Amino acid sequence: MSVNELESQLLAAKTAGSNDDSTSSAATAKSLSSPPVHLWKPPVSGDIDIRIDREGRWFHEGGEIKRSALVALFASVLWEESGEYFLVTPVEKWRIQVDVAPLLVVRAERAGSGPEACITCYTHTGDEFILDKAHPLTVDADSEGNPLPFVRVRYSLDALVHRNVFYQLVDWAEAAATGSMGVWSGGEFFVLAEGDIGV
Repeated sequence: MSVNELESQLLAAKTAGSNDDSTSSAATAKSLSSPPVHLWKPPVSGDIDIRIDREGRWFHEGGEIKRSALVALFASVLWEESGEYFLVTPVEKWRIQVDVAPLLVVRAERAGSGPEACITCYTHTGDEFILDKAHPLTVDADSEGNPLPFVRVRYSLDALVHRNVFYQLVDWAEAAATGSMGVWSGGEFFVLAEGDIGV
């Protein structure tokens, strides 16, 4: 399976999906941007030589895929299963390699403050969502003890929070009664660190 063949399959699948619900241009736009990956249940077709690195860059056979539209297309059909990642079409399911996380949060905006705050996150492939109970933030640590923040984006897919965005979250952080430091968004308090934050 070549990248071009996979791209053609995905474009055909999205077009077919939009034709099934042509009641409005908004419905078409939604189907084109958010294909029903959770409804596609093909068997595993095999492995395709695609890798996503820590910085959210996509590589095929060692060369970086620099077409942002193609990367966004592939990202829209990502699927996670038992710790493995796949690109899924209605008839095929190809395993890919992911270094850290399949998506990357590259920007965040905050409206309001305290418990009333809402933080909107944006990924480099076009996802936009509010940090809330459905899209929680968790902070792990890498092998050197540095913070490794993740946000749930859709289904069981997580995005790594870019270091610059994490710094921004740290700037917005406030102390909880427990002594934890974190941020409020969507009515939830997300802990960035226990005690002082070292980044």
